[in-house]
Amino acid sequence: MLHQLLFILVSVISLVVFIYTVRRYYRFFKLTKKYPLSDWGKRIQIMIKVALGQTKIFRFPLVGLFHALTFWAFCALLFVVAEMIFDGFLGKEKVFSFMGGFYNFMTATGDVAAFIVMILIIIFLFRRNYLNIKRFEGVEMTHKNHNDAHVALTLILLVVFTLLGMNTFYIKLMENEGSEILGVYPVSRVFALFWTSENHGIMELVYQGMWWTHILTIFAFANILPYSKHFHVFLSIPNVLLSRLQPLGMLDADHRITHEVKLMMNPDTAFAPAPEGQVIERFGVKDVEDLTWKNYMDSLTCTQCGRCTSVCPANITGKLLSPRKIFINLRARMNEIGPELVKNGKDFTDNKSLIRDYVTEEELWACTTCNACAQECPVNINHPTLSVDMRRYLVMEESKAPSGLNAIFANIENNGAPWQYAQSDRLKWYNDWSEKDQYPLPVMADLASQGKSPEYLFWVGSAGAYDDRYKKVSRSFVKILNHLKIDFAVLGTEEIDTADAARRAGNEMLYQMQTLMIIEMLKAYGVKKIVTCCPHDYNTFKNEYPVFDGHFEVEHHSQFLAKQLEKGNLVLKDSFKGQRLTFHDPCYLGRGNGDYTSPRKVLESLQVNMVEMRRHKSFALCCGAGGGQMFKEAEKGSKEVYAERTDEALETNCQIIATACPFCMVMLTDGLKYKNKIEEIKNYDIAELVEMNLA
Repeated sequence: MLHQLLFILVSVISLVVFIYTVRRYYRFFKLTKKYPLSDWGKRIQIMIKVALGQTKIFRFPLVGLFHALTFWAFCALLFVVAEMIFDGFLGKEKVFSFMGGFYNFMTATGDVAAFIVMILIIIFLFRRNYLNIKRFEGVEMTHKNHNDAHVALTLILLVVFTLLGMNTFYIKLMENEGSEILGVYPVSRVFALFWTSENHGIMELVYQGMWWTHILTIFAFANILPYSKHFHVFLSIPNVLLSRLQPLGMLDADHRITHEVKLMMNPDTAFAPAPEGQVIERFGVKDVEDLTWKNYMDSLTCTQCGRCTSVCPANITGKLLSPRKIFINLRARMNEIGPELVKNGKDFTDNKSLIRDYVTEEELWACTTCNACAQECPVNINHPTLSVDMRRYLVMEESKAPSGLNAIFANIENNGAPWQYAQSDRLKWYNDWSEKDQYPLPVMADLASQGKSPEYLFWVGSAGAYDDRYKKVSRSFVKILNHLKIDFAVLGTEEIDTADAARRAGNEMLYQMQTLMIIEMLKAYGVKKIVTCCPHDYNTFKNEYPVFDGHFEVEHHSQFLAKQLEKGNLVLKDSFKGQRLTFHDPCYLGRGNGDYTSPRKVLESLQVNMVEMRRHKSFALCCGAGGGQMFKEAEKGSKEVYAERTDEALETNCQIIATACPFCMVMLTDGLKYKNKIEEIKNYDIAELVEMNLA
C-alpha cells in the first residue's frame, strides 16, 4: 500500500509540473499567427514515412540506422512504461500479463530494445565527446546546448539500464521463490546468469531500487525534455504530421499583399479606404509575434543535429549563415520576450527583435534558398521560408536590401528584366542570330492576329533573352523545336520577368505585380502549355501561379526533351560518345521539384561517360546563384559557393560540365574562369548538347 501511495503522489507531482509547462507553452503559442492545415490523408502518409519510417534519417546510412533503431526501440519500450504506470497505480505487478502471447512478444521486444538502446547511447556519447563531429559545433551551440545533449543521453542510458536491471532481478526473484516468470526476457536472462547470490532480501532491495529509479527517471525526463533540445522526443511526430505539404521550391503567398496589388492595378479602387477598425499588420517577420505557430513549433522540435547547417552552401563556404542557428535563436527569443508579452500584452516591447538582435542581416542575405537544409531536416522543418519572411520585412517595411538587389528591383519594375536593358530588346537574341532565317520564331501576338493559338509557349526568360552566354541556349532550343516541328511561339517584346529572384530576395509586392500581369496576358492569349529552359521560371509557373489562378501545363526543357526521346521523335547522333561528362543538378528542378531523372535521361542518350560529382542529385551543392545571390556581392566567407561547386566538378576529371539552368550556367562559367579551365573544360546546357547532336 505504501508503494502504491508513494507512486500516486510522485505521479501527481510530475503531472502538475508537466501541466504547468504545457500551459506556459500554450500561452507562447497564442502570441503567434495562424497556420492553415489541410489534406490530412497526405499528412498521415508523410508522418508514417518520415517520422515512423525514419526515411530522412537514412540519408546518412550508418548514423541514420543507429538513430532509427533508437527511435523504434523507444516505441517498443512504451508498452513497458505503460504497464509500469498501471502497476504503480493499481499496486500490482505485471498487470498486462493476461495478454498471453502478445505480452510475451512485447516484453521480449522491450528487453532487447533496452539493450540495443544502451549500446547505442554509449556509442552516441563517445561519438559526441571524442570524434569531433563538425556539425555538432557552431556559434549557436553553447555549453547549455551541449549539456542538454549529455543530460538527455545520460537519462536515457539510466532508463534502459534500470529496465534491464529490473528485469534481471525480477527473473532471479521468481526463480528464488519458485514462481512463474511472467513475460519473456532474452537479454536479462543472460544477465541473470551472472548473479550468483541467493539472498532474497538483497535481490528484492535491488529490484525495488531499479524499479523506482527507472520510473522516477522517466518522470524527470518527461519534465526536463520541454526545456531542452530533446523536446523533439515529444514533438517530432506531431511536427512531421503538421509539416508543410507544398514542394520545397514553392513559397507561400501573402494574400494581404495580393489585396494591395489588386488595389494598385485597379484605378477604380486604388484609393478605397481601409475597413473601419482594421489593424494594419507589418509585412514579413521582424519578431516572434509575426511568426506562425508552426514556425514556433519548428523551433521547439529542432533536434539541433546540424544536418541543415552541414549542407548549407553558405555555411560550407565560411559565411555566417547557419540554418540551425535561426531556429535556436527563435526559441531563445521567445523564451526572452514571451513571458513579458503574456504578462503585459502584445504591445509590450523590450526594444529588441528577432532580426538583428538574434539573426543578423548578413546571415539572412547569405541564403541561396537552395532548400538543402529543408531537404535534410529529419523533422521536416522548412528553413528558407522563414528566412524569406524575414527578408520580406527588411525589404517591404524598411526598404533595406543590398544595393545589387535594389538595382534588380528597380530594373524589373522599369524594364521588365533584372538588367538595365530596354523592353524592346527582348528579341535581339534572335534578331541578331545569323541562322534565324533557317529557324522561324513565331510570336504570340502575330499568331493571335491571324486567329491562331500555338500548342506551346516557349518562355525564353530574362537570362535567355539578355545574357550573352545563355542566348546561345535559347537559340539551340529554337533549333530543336523547329527540328521537331513543334507548334510553338514566344511572347517576344511582351515577355516580362517573373521576378522569381525578387520574390526570394523579399520583394513580394514586385513579384505579385509581375505575376498578376503575366497571368492576365497568358490567359488573354489562351496559353495552355509552357516550356522553359529556366528551372526558376518552371517552378514559378508550376507551383506558385496556381495560387493566383494561373493554371498551366508546364515543362522544363529537360522534361520536354526526355519525353521527345521516349516517344522516338528525337533521334540523336553520338558526337560526344565516351567523353567524360558531369551534370550539375539545378536546385529548383532537383530539390525544388524532385526531378533528377529527366536531364540524366537526355544526357545518357548522347552515349557520354557520365561521372557524378561527390554531391549530386538531392545532395547536390547549390551553384550559389539562387535567392537573388547572382545579382549581389556575396557575404564574407572563406570561399565563393560557385568556386566550391566548380572544384567538385573538376574532381571528376570531366571534359564537359552539363547544366540545365541559366543561373547555374553563369556561375559555373565564372568558376571555370576563376580556375583558368574555361578553354580546357566546356560548360554546356543540355539543350546545346542535344542541338549539336541532332540527327
